[in-house]
Amino acid sequence: MEQIVELNSNAKLSEHLASPSEATLGHSNKLDGSHLSPHFTLGEMTKSSSHPEVYNIPSHEAIANLKRVCGWLEVLRKRYNERYVVNRRDPSTALGMTGGGTLGMTTAPVSSRLSEAHGEISREVLDKPSGKAERSTTLDMTRGGREKPIVINSGYRSPQLNKKIGGVPTSNHLTGCAVDIRVTGMEQLIRYAAILLEYADETNQQFDELLIERNRYGAIWLHFAVRARDNRRKVALIIT
Repeated sequence: MEQIVELNSNAKLSEHLASPSEATLGHSNKLDGSHLSPHFTLGEMTKSSSHPEVYNIPSHEAIANLKRVCGWLEVLRKRYNERYVVNRRDPSTALGMTGGGTLGMTTAPVSSRLSEAHGEISREVLDKPSGKAERSTTLDMTRGGREKPIVINSGYRSPQLNKKIGGVPTSNHLTGCAVDIRVTGMEQLIRYAAILLEYADETNQQFDELLIERNRYGAIWLHFAVRARDNRRKVALIIT
């Protein structure tokens, strides 16, 4: 059962299940190369580490919603890197000078395996590196950048996947309007949230949800959602 602590709220609120197959893996590989924005792919927005057997391909409408969210994520990535990685030492990144005076980066190992339910860090909170985090870092580096990537735990979910992982039936993940963003700790989470709030105020744009989420194991992440309309600007702390 969830305990929800409201911090700020102006409230107003088909895919197929399949076992892993060559066809499913083929779809997954194609999605990896399909960009929603310069630094985010459809593959990372649809992959499930806990239930890879579930066929999780979004509709055209859901893809449009994911692109909208990725617009905000691009701003978050740019501002976070400018403020805390490129010009300053980030707690989760070791920076050093390389030939030609460019910055080099070594990403610290991720200590917990995260996935995707509304209490969306999976029960696998063990000291195993996450394949998704490694993939995202590699993708980011091969795009020519030396910046720290924004790592997504969960994006779009089909109804079958959402049910499998215990997501709520009204979840914004079902329409591709929400993402769960991995963080290295509360400090990084607060910085992410502050940048998103700042951008909303600067541009007079609204978001639907900005939620600090924590599960019973103590793992935390940032849930962020933007709808095409009827955004509620809901900010809350959720403990599952």
